[in-house]
Amino acid sequence: MTATAPADEATALYDIPGPRTRRRHRLYGVLSTAVLLGLLAWVLHLLFTTDQFTHTKWAPFQYEGIQELLLRGLGNTLKAFAAAAVLSLALGALLATGRLSDHRPVRWLAALFVEFFRAMPVLVMIFFVFVALKVQPLPALVAGLTLYNGSVLAEVFRSGVNSVERGQREAAYALGMRKTQVMSYVLVPQAVRAMLPAIISQLVVALKDTSLGYLITYEEFLHAGKLIASNLDYDLPFIPVVMVISPIYIGMCMLLSWFAYWVSKRQRRSPKTEAVDVAPAEPGTLLPGGYPPGPPPHRGAQ
Repeated sequence: MTATAPADEATALYDIPGPRTRRRHRLYGVLSTAVLLGLLAWVLHLLFTTDQFTHTKWAPFQYEGIQELLLRGLGNTLKAFAAAAVLSLALGALLATGRLSDHRPVRWLAALFVEFFRAMPVLVMIFFVFVALKVQPLPALVAGLTLYNGSVLAEVFRSGVNSVERGQREAAYALGMRKTQVMSYVLVPQAVRAMLPAIISQLVVALKDTSLGYLITYEEFLHAGKLIASNLDYDLPFIPVVMVISPIYIGMCMLLSWFAYWVSKRQRRSPKTEAVDVAPAEPGTLLPGGYPPGPPPHRGAQ
C-alpha cells in the first residue's frame, strides 16, 4: 500500500514555498498594490487639478452630432477590423500551408513572402497601397493590416502544427491517411488549442492598428476623436476625448479575449475532443486446432 505524499513536499515542477516565503510574497503583493494605488491617486489628482472633470469639458459629448460622429467612427473601425481579421486568417492559413508543403519551391516562395511582409512596417504598407496604388482609404487600410497580420499568423499556424507530437503524424500515415486528411483530422484540431492565445493576441494587434487609418483620412474611431478634440474650444481638449475612447478600445480587446476563452471552453466540451471509452479486450476466436490464440495447453505423455 503506497502512502500519499504530504501537501508541503516538493513537487516535480517547483518547490512549495514555506512560511517565510509565503510571508515575503504577501509583503510583495501589498507593496505592489500600494504602488499601483499611489499611481492611480496621482493621476486622478492631476486630472482634478487641471479641471478635466468639469461640466464644461464634458458637455459637448451630450450633443447628438458628436455622438453620431463617435458611433460612425466606431462602426468604421469594426468594419475595417472584421475585414482585416477574416482576410488575415485566410492568408495566414494559405501561407502556413505553403510553409509546410513537401515541394521546396513552394516552401521557399511562402517563406520569402512571410519574412518580407512580417518585417515591413504596417504604416509603410498602408501608405504604399494608398499613395502608390491610389486605392481608397478602407481597402488600403485593410490591405496593409492583412499583409502584416497574415504573415505573422502564418508562423503561428506553422509552429502550432509542428508542436503536435511527431507520433500523431506517423500513426495517421500508418493508417493510410493522405496528407490533407492528416492535417484536417489529426494535426490542426490538436494544434488549435496551442495556437488560440497567439491568434487572439494578433487579432488584438490588428484591432489597435486600425487606428492608423486616420493618417490616410479614413474616418475610424480615433479619427472621430481627433476631429472632436480639434474643434472644441478649451484647454487640453484631448484628455476628455482620450478618457472616452480608451475604455472602448480596452473593452473591445477584452471581448476578444473573452471570445477566445469561450471557444476554448467549447472545444473542451466538444464530443470530437473528449475521451472515448474503449471496450475491454476479449478472447479472440478459436484457431482451427480448437485452441485459443497463444501456446497450446500441456499434454501428458501418450
